[in-house]
Amino acid sequence: TMVCVCVHVYMWVCVCLFAFTIFLHSIVLVENIPADMLFSDDSAFHLPLSTGLNSLLDKARVAVEIVSPVWFLSPSDYGRALLSRLQGLKDKGIQLKISTGDFDSAELKTLADNHGAEVHKVNMTALTGGFLESSFWVVDRKHFYIGSASMDWRSLTTRKELGVVVYDCKPLALDLHKVFSLYWGLQHKTFIPTFWSKRLFPFFSKGKPGSLLVNQTKVETYISSSPDVFTTKDRSSDLEAISAVIQQARHFIYISIIDYLPVDSFASVPRYWSRIDGLLREALILRNVHVRLLISCWEETHPLTFNFIWSLKSLCMEQANCSLEAKFFNAQRDSSLSGMNHNRFMVTDKAVYIGNLDWVGKEFTYNAGAGLVISHPANVTERNSTVVEQLQAVFKRDWFSRYANTIQTNKIPVCSKKLTSLFLLNSNAHNVYTNERG
Repeated sequence: TMVCVCVHVYMWVCVCLFAFTIFLHSIVLVENIPADMLFSDDSAFHLPLSTGLNSLLDKARVAVEIVSPVWFLSPSDYGRALLSRLQGLKDKGIQLKISTGDFDSAELKTLADNHGAEVHKVNMTALTGGFLESSFWVVDRKHFYIGSASMDWRSLTTRKELGVVVYDCKPLALDLHKVFSLYWGLQHKTFIPTFWSKRLFPFFSKGKPGSLLVNQTKVETYISSSPDVFTTKDRSSDLEAISAVIQQARHFIYISIIDYLPVDSFASVPRYWSRIDGLLREALILRNVHVRLLISCWEETHPLTFNFIWSLKSLCMEQANCSLEAKFFNAQRDSSLSGMNHNRFMVTDKAVYIGNLDWVGKEFTYNAGAGLVISHPANVTERNSTVVEQLQAVFKRDWFSRYANTIQTNKIPVCSKKLTSLFLLNSNAHNVYTNERG
């Protein structure tokens, strides 16, 4: 068990007790907000993403481990500066290890050939038929970042991103390092091992979360991963984590996601995928939980997305205490994904889930991703400002902004006007999607 006692100064500064050792521990929300994206003056804002990532490099002494679906930093000043710092790690005696999908990248080649980086590629096509969508850093196995941003210059400039940086929290960082190690061991593999090494088994899970005391408020936390075939013994899957957070909610569920589509389009016959959609229906009807969905509006938004949202809204017709609200977030100025809301998180009255995958049926079955859950135990009634409350404020800022528009019944927004098969996603869309957004 890990216990952290925190005080609020500039950010959450905590003293953590683990195996009788004291650590200074902090959890900080990080965001990238495009320069021309405007919110009200009293809105919640947090540490810039580029500052958070650079702070991790400041703390690096032994090794930096990075997983990203995309490597394309050089077109922007922020990206070039970050790439330069990564290139300089070798001269400081710091090991740089990178795990990524099976694609060509001039930047990765330069890092490997000229700057001592070790790069392992995971052949997801051979292993699962999907993609590596994971995006996280682990530094010295004691600090880490996890969130929506990839090593793409747009994640540091023109796209709206969100994640967390966690400092000096070795037990949780080690759990995320174990996910990295699993990917690392899959290089050159064209099959999934029958058994995983015990070294990859997690410390924490949905059934055995790590316990922390943050700002005099006890929270529980663990790392999840996808797909199921990459989930080792005792590791909670992303779907298990999302399901638990939804089921624990008693008053509200706020979801900010790029795509929401409860259809398994990879099946021989596309079929309804109920794992998340069904839980939201139960929350609405059986527990009267207020649900808000904030979905990104972009050129690959599938028209069926809105059919499912209308279906959810119809559940609350003439039902007292049933509330489903849905908006699409659209700040794009062209088709380049500039201004896109790239967030992937859920926050409730009790917990947060920050992940790497969209809420589409095939994502959790075929794609590799990771997630972080931070929750309030059921017996906690008094709480102060924590990352849960901070993320609630972020969601409300976005929800009430000029960029969030209510989804009207039987009216498909302009962002989804492309002629797309109603039941089969264009197979090329994900290739464009992965290359452009990360």
